[in-house]
Amino acid sequence: MDRQSKIIKTSIIGIVVNLILVAFKATIGILVNSIAITLDAVNNMTDALSSIITIIGAKLAGKAPDKNHPYGYGRIEYFSSIIIAVIVLWAGVTALQESWPKIFAPDVTSYTTTSLIIIAVAVVVKILLGRYVKSTGEKINSQALIASGSDALFDAILSLSTLIAAIISIFYHISLEGILGVIISIVIIKASIDMIKETVDSMLGERIDKELSLKIKKSIEEIDGVYGAYDLNLHSYGPENMQGSVHVEIDDDLTASEIHTLTREITLKIYKEYSIPLTVGIYARNDEYDYIRHDLEEIVSQYDEVLQIHGFYVYEAQKIVSFDIIVDFDADREKIKGKITSKIKEKYPEFDYLIIDDYDISD
Repeated sequence: MDRQSKIIKTSIIGIVVNLILVAFKATIGILVNSIAITLDAVNNMTDALSSIITIIGAKLAGKAPDKNHPYGYGRIEYFSSIIIAVIVLWAGVTALQESWPKIFAPDVTSYTTTSLIIIAVAVVVKILLGRYVKSTGEKINSQALIASGSDALFDAILSLSTLIAAIISIFYHISLEGILGVIISIVIIKASIDMIKETVDSMLGERIDKELSLKIKKSIEEIDGVYGAYDLNLHSYGPENMQGSVHVEIDDDLTASEIHTLTREITLKIYKEYSIPLTVGIYARNDEYDYIRHDLEEIVSQYDEVLQIHGFYVYEAQKIVSFDIIVDFDADREKIKGKITSKIKEKYPEFDYLIIDDYDISD
């Protein structure tokens, strides 16, 4: 079963289960005059709506690339996640508005054994559903399913608190529905804001996962003839569609044919291992001027703000030393570059120095 089919199947299961719970909880809530149970039913309805949005998003995101959208429609899934998170936020705010007045003017409820049993069953069902949906989302990297699963687990907590409030009401004649409703509403609101933040980060282009970055670079550096992998840059066009570029350092005496063979080997290896198409650029390496490189590295080591230098090369005819530098985002880049240039110029005044800015986009 492909990824889209798994999303649709999981979402349909969620819709069916939630609609069944809505019918039972709404009926009980009205019969026993419980605002908590009624709100619980509303939350289940929003879960069903979330699942429908997830299906629509998965269908649209699965459209093949075309002339107007050559990278496909995968990013539509991010919009689905945002919509679901907003629905969860709305449910939390609504629950807060309904629960707050009940602290000061609690309703009189009349729970029955049957109603308590149904609430208890609903707790178990929502926990199982939430774990199933969330784990499926994590396995196939679907933020929409993860959001839906998390919402279901929060609903299970809501139902559990309702059950506890009902038991306390029966035995001690104390109504805690309003207080519990406010607490749970705040938890739901916070969770929805976290969901929105996580999805917005993905849409804006967050930093490459450190573990993935290091694995890809290590895999490239295992290839004979590659001295180092730098400037790994990955762009996400949806949860399952990443493309990017990387620079590798190789000997400067390789022929065009040898470079072509080497870069193709890198591209094919990374695509086979990670399903990521990479464009490979090159840095030429010449060991003749290693003594300058070593002195430069010694100077650079004096500045904690400099994260890395690479792409070192000496153009003999022009008497130019060129290298790329990565400086921490919070540092004064120009000031540091000026100090480094001044110090290396003192040691080797016969050369001019060309420092090319790179940025800390991956580990």
